[in-house]
Amino acid sequence: MDNSKMNIMEYLPNMEILDSSIMNEVMSAYDEYDYNSYTASDVIKALSHERISIADYAALLSPAAAPFLEQMAKRAKVETNEHFGNTVGVYTPLYIANFCENHCVYCGFNCKNKIHRTALTLAEVDNELKTIASDGYKEILILTGESRARSSLEYVGESLRIARKYFSTVGIEIYPVNSDEYEYFHDCGADYVSVYQETYNKTTYSEQHLSGSKRVFPYRFDSQERALKGGMRGVCFGALLGLDDFRKDAFAVGMQATLIQRKYPHAEISFSTPRMRPCVGYEDNNAKDVHETQLLQVMLAYRILMPFAGINISTRENAKFRAGVVGLCATKISAGSQVGVGGHDGDSKSENQFELADESTLEEVDAMLRKKGMQPIFTDSSYL
Repeated sequence: MDNSKMNIMEYLPNMEILDSSIMNEVMSAYDEYDYNSYTASDVIKALSHERISIADYAALLSPAAAPFLEQMAKRAKVETNEHFGNTVGVYTPLYIANFCENHCVYCGFNCKNKIHRTALTLAEVDNELKTIASDGYKEILILTGESRARSSLEYVGESLRIARKYFSTVGIEIYPVNSDEYEYFHDCGADYVSVYQETYNKTTYSEQHLSGSKRVFPYRFDSQERALKGGMRGVCFGALLGLDDFRKDAFAVGMQATLIQRKYPHAEISFSTPRMRPCVGYEDNNAKDVHETQLLQVMLAYRILMPFAGINISTRENAKFRAGVVGLCATKISAGSQVGVGGHDGDSKSENQFELADESTLEEVDAMLRKKGMQPIFTDSSYL
């Protein structure tokens, strides 16, 4: 799908358009956010509030907050313990296909990249999921490349039905769909949806998403709201930190999640914090000036803004960093990750989407958590 000349704000046929003001509110605040205008006194004032405002959140993401990371960490730890105790959710991802129609210049799966394209058969999906479940996992994240043509609604739906046989919690991270299609996925067994805006800078978004349906900025933005309208229990937000100005992107992520929570109080909100990683064809991919200290600042700010929200830490980060943030602000951690198609049964069927920084097994992650006095949680008994 070559729509490289198309305005990124133009919808494609059959894309659902929501009557929602959230995108305009977020983008207006994003454009006005000047993180260099905040001072140490703004940060101190923000930390003094029992529940912080968006203005306080903006201060906590600013460079002025850098000297206050210890205070932010103490506050975050208290909030995490109050809402999650000493528990940490453990999950693993399963890529069932890597066909993609999008030309995203930073991604190993992009349609112009010369990699082996494949999709698991439903029998192979069953085998992979059975293998994963036998290791003790009770939560699975199902992923595909973004190609509705090659990973159809029915294919994803049947994969979800299989997943529900083995897992108490099932998430999906695929191409965005309309609210009635999210309802179909929910009926098939999905609990939550992860969609990342990547960047909220429209110029950068246009430059990084050259063609494909992902180029349509507002349709992607409204994905979480459509998912909730379709009956999903939870939605996950995130930006690809390092693709553009990470402070402004993180600010927009937090504000979008806050507005969604206000509009849909029942929604379970979570954040993911991916940084740029090297991948096939883009070995020099690295986050622009987003070092571990800055990543930690973002995660702490997320926790203080939304104390009850889940925060995921993936294998894009190294084992030492992951061990440091669980219990402090992160509440969910992946283990034994494979980021190519299949692979959990020992037979990976494609190149990886990106380069892993932590290849820890489930046993190693479990041991790390228990050593820290944390309780790994492999199940989620509630399912709507």
